[in-house]
Amino acid sequence: MKIHLQTPGEIRLQIWKELGRASLDRHHEWRTSVMASTDAVGLPDARTVVLRQVDAQAGQLTFYTDSRSPKVAQLQAQASAMLVFWSARLSWQLRVRVLCSVISSGPEVEALWQKVQQSAAAGDYLSPLPPGAVLPQGSTADLGTVNVPVPAHSLAIVRAQVLQMDWLELSREGHRRAQMSADSWDWLTP
Repeated sequence: MKIHLQTPGEIRLQIWKELGRASLDRHHEWRTSVMASTDAVGLPDARTVVLRQVDAQAGQLTFYTDSRSPKVAQLQAQASAMLVFWSARLSWQLRVRVLCSVISSGPEVEALWQKVQQSAAAGDYLSPLPPGAVLPQGSTADLGTVNVPVPAHSLAIVRAQVLQMDWLELSREGHRRAQMSADSWDWLTP
């Protein structure tokens, strides 16, 4: 079902509703987005991330990651990132400029780990090797054959503070585009 909202207030509210739904519904198209950051030499690096929590009041999006992943080092060196969401159902693209902070230890991470360790996703944060590591010669894709100590867990939280959103609606009646921050709204040419 396509939604055709008219006012900036309606559109902004619906964007945050869709983000909230996506954090709870694993089938929502905005559940996974592309996060782009920059590597150590300033080149773009993009990957898919899973939206886990949304706080519309605070303007924050939350993702989980392995604390040893390259994106963590990238975000710690340069906190700015871009998220891109696409929904064929809505015919909406949402580009979100964010400032990220990484929480890799402490009570918030340990409370989250208590929940995650009971799920199938726990294995993602118990790997003996960091994401993207080259496996030793003779190893298979089965990490059980790798002789490396397994960490207690490597779960980290990425909290993304929304700075600006660029919303694009594709429609036969005419495309619409707007750029917004917490206290501004500008219509743009599509």
